[in-house]
Amino acid sequence: MKSDSSYDDFVDRLAILIRKRPLLITTTLSNIFTMRLIGNKTHGDLAEIAVSEFINQYMYDFRSVHVGKDLFRAKSKEEDIKIVNELTNDEFPVSLKAYGHGPLQLSTDKEFRMYPRLQQEGEEIRGKVAVQRVLGTAAFSGFKQVNVLPLIYDERRRRCNILVFDYDRVVRRTSLIARHAAGQRRKHPVYRFYDEARNYICEVRYGDATANALQRGLWTHTRNSEAYFRSVTGGWIDYSTSDTLVELFSHGLVASEHGHLAALEAVKADIDRLKRDPSNAP
Repeated sequence: MKSDSSYDDFVDRLAILIRKRPLLITTTLSNIFTMRLIGNKTHGDLAEIAVSEFINQYMYDFRSVHVGKDLFRAKSKEEDIKIVNELTNDEFPVSLKAYGHGPLQLSTDKEFRMYPRLQQEGEEIRGKVAVQRVLGTAAFSGFKQVNVLPLIYDERRRRCNILVFDYDRVVRRTSLIARHAAGQRRKHPVYRFYDEARNYICEVRYGDATANALQRGLWTHTRNSEAYFRSVTGGWIDYSTSDTLVELFSHGLVASEHGHLAALEAVKADIDRLKRDPSNAP
């Protein structure tokens, strides 16, 4: 159950870039979350395009392709973008998530294997040895194979944190997996993972293959399991929204391709300016 070293290397390189040139990611995240002014769910789809383009423009040893929703549905793996390391030719999928600070879905468990496997163990699985034995079974073979890059936002404070879930640490530290029955605020039972101090880590939700994706799979909670995330951005970063970007979109929707091309050239020139300017001055 080794994690994807190619993805780990990419995350390390992204963290270095953000540390050296923070305005690049701040600008991109501000533009992404400006899309919430257009629609509450618009930012999620556009985040996939934006992050893919961020990689192509600013991460010189990597190339990214936005897979797209139609192709995504035809894929056996959960992915929104495909990244290629230009130096090693390693290729790996990445699933982009743009979620508010709170519940976060890490995997939909499309084949509905994890929950039934935990059911075989009964109400509880106690001890690290027992837990690791279960997590080492075929049902959990994809436990760490989904490369999830979550853009977690706190809209009230207008801040964002790019958090990567530490699956390796989860496997090492989980000492109890316990079933919790359905209740007043929960329609279906769940299996929750806890560490030795009984701190919440994550949970496997019930739901067969025909159920709504939100009713099944591997979930966590960014507020309750901070110790099991790595912040790629080095903590929370403030973002701002842009009325100008909204106006650009609205005008672009009623403009011709001639206008689109002119605007595109101006945007490309601005990206070149950001690349040349080591101080990231606006």
